[in-house]
Amino acid sequence: MAPGRRRLGPFLSRAPEDADIVRALQVLADVPSPYGHEAAAAVRLASWCTARWPWIDWDVQRYGGGGANLQAGDPRGVLLYSHLDTSLSGDPAEDRPITARADAPPSLKVTASEVSGFGLGVARAPAAAALIAFVSAASRGIPARLLLAGSGTHRSMLRGHGGITRSTGLDHYLATEPRPPAAIVAKGGPPTILWEEPGALYLRLRVVGRHGAVLARESADPPGGVIAHAGPVIEAVERWRAAYVASNQAPGTQVGPAAGIGSLTAGRPDKPDLLPALLEAGIYVVTVPEADPQVIAGALRSEVETACANGPLATCTIEVDVDEIHPAAATPANAWIVRTARTAWQKEFGAAPPPITGWTGSTDGVALRAHGIDTVRLGPASRPSAEDPRCDVLDLASLAAYARLYAHLLS
Repeated sequence: MAPGRRRLGPFLSRAPEDADIVRALQVLADVPSPYGHEAAAAVRLASWCTARWPWIDWDVQRYGGGGANLQAGDPRGVLLYSHLDTSLSGDPAEDRPITARADAPPSLKVTASEVSGFGLGVARAPAAAALIAFVSAASRGIPARLLLAGSGTHRSMLRGHGGITRSTGLDHYLATEPRPPAAIVAKGGPPTILWEEPGALYLRLRVVGRHGAVLARESADPPGGVIAHAGPVIEAVERWRAAYVASNQAPGTQVGPAAGIGSLTAGRPDKPDLLPALLEAGIYVVTVPEADPQVIAGALRSEVETACANGPLATCTIEVDVDEIHPAAATPANAWIVRTARTAWQKEFGAAPPPITGWTGSTDGVALRAHGIDTVRLGPASRPSAEDPRCDVLDLASLAAYARLYAHLLS
């Protein structure tokens, strides 16, 4: 009996394609797949897929130190894309600064109507639906291509005053395989079709003074160290954030702006007798079309400099580093992949896809469009588990519906 089979319960009595979605989720849940270390998960999934559908050639494409893609099908066909890595790593020690939890996430749970587990929203559930859709298309002789990539979640590459090279699974795939005629991003999102996506930008704000010792408060500049005066800096960032969002709305598009502090660091936890000279804030910015990252960074720096000019941080240096993942990008609304997606949506749900404005989720769709590939994004919506917010809950009927949608688009 396959791992986890006993937990599937009444779902196994449904259509084979629906049961395969749950089985794929179980396989994905069995092996951690943190960013840049997806090789073990890709190999495990490829092994299961080969046993389940031996007539399909399942290929694990490795890259970097531990990254890997799972790919299959005709590289000249429409690309159905999702990714293997999860937003959180699944390692309690690594995730604790975000989750405040020291326990391991719970196992995958399946009922007759729902599935709940770690990493389902980003992005195991859409990936499982895409996998089954690809098999459905391939079984009908449709020349489709599946890519479940590594390193699909955004990460900032800023490290101190320098950076490190970013290499994602999609980047590696596009550098080594033929360019597809169009792409479908299978990713959770709003209940509609997206053909426009905002950009993603990381900023690293630094406030630099002089270090000292707790036992000699005046030895630091400012006295007490920069961390003792973090309040005005945070308030300045929040003022900048509010102004940025208010002034960067994008009427007539599907997308909108967003920004916020995601990290704040200073000093060393194992050496708190020293007053730090460096306060760093990591800021994520969702950008709209024609946004200029340097202008955005300049506005942030100006706001913080003004806030610090007449206080204890007046002698400190304010620096802002920029790491743009991708600018906002769009596929023409009349592109054939968009028209086909609208038709498939109408057929599946009995109504046209609802209009949307102000969407702030950026995915690898922007990377595909940067390569001139017309792309749509659609996928099942998840909700946080009431029992453990690290887990996502999805309706199985919704997963099956999106699998049918993807299969229709591939054809």
